[in-house]
Amino acid sequence: MKSILLFSLLAVAILSLDSCTTVIDAQLDTGPVHLSVQGILTNQPGSQTIILTQTAAYFDSSTPPAATSATVTVTDDAGKTYRFLDAKNTGYYVWQPTGKDTLGHIGRTYQLTIGYQGETYRASSKVNPVPPIDSIIFVKRKRSPLSKIEGYRAEFYANDIPNETDYYRVRFFRNGELQNKPNNIITSQDGGFRGNNNGVTDGLTFIVPIRRAINPDSLYALNDNVTVELHSLTLEAINFWQQTRTQITNGGLFATPPVNVPTNIINDNASGRKATGFFMTSAVRTRSASVVPANIRVRED
Repeated sequence: MKSILLFSLLAVAILSLDSCTTVIDAQLDTGPVHLSVQGILTNQPGSQTIILTQTAAYFDSSTPPAATSATVTVTDDAGKTYRFLDAKNTGYYVWQPTGKDTLGHIGRTYQLTIGYQGETYRASSKVNPVPPIDSIIFVKRKRSPLSKIEGYRAEFYANDIPNETDYYRVRFFRNGELQNKPNNIITSQDGGFRGNNNGVTDGLTFIVPIRRAINPDSLYALNDNVTVELHSLTLEAINFWQQTRTQITNGGLFATPPVNVPTNIINDNASGRKATGFFMTSAVRTRSASVVPANIRVRED
């Protein structure tokens, strides 16, 4: 009898909750359309691209509309101007080098200027130095302590530039494919973590968690090719990447209200339309290695 009574009470409670369910069709205002900028310029050879789009409604999952017919230039502090052209009218503004010239040069500061729909937007960024990547090694490991499946854990080695505060971003590719999950946004201060560094890692080898952050969830397989890129960042740029990762991974039981990631794209007209996105410049060092016996090490840790 107690079991029957308990079951009946649960059934009534479920029906009561179900009867109180109301479907709410949230209608969010789309708000004004703003210019969105994606600009990462490097010291690497080849063309450089700045992508301009227009912002869209919050729940709009379609590709953002291109911002075309803009005037885009980049000027360095040595007085040289680089013009970016949208030849295909797609919002992809491209600078093409002449000869062996590269756009980014370590130590120089670059100013982006965009003229769009009667507004002028500007941003600036400096190309900071970046150390070389000395080597990449691989160690055979299980995917997890309880797994019987094995793979190879990669680890890169680089030494932080001494006697100054340096900021970096690490990107990695598996067989030519960029690994771009939210947890693959890897940033570092002086080769260590931010917040509790206090110069302890200045000039030293990158710490183990940063060196081993270049692994996909499944680890690597024999004969896989791994490419690691080390990018220099400014203070503003590392803040952008860290806040971007925080917002992308902001979910679950302890999620906080979402906020806009700050931008360094400023309208000359303070009362004009705002912009989103970020403009940054980086020096880049790259190293590749394959999972072959010559690069495999035996390690206890």
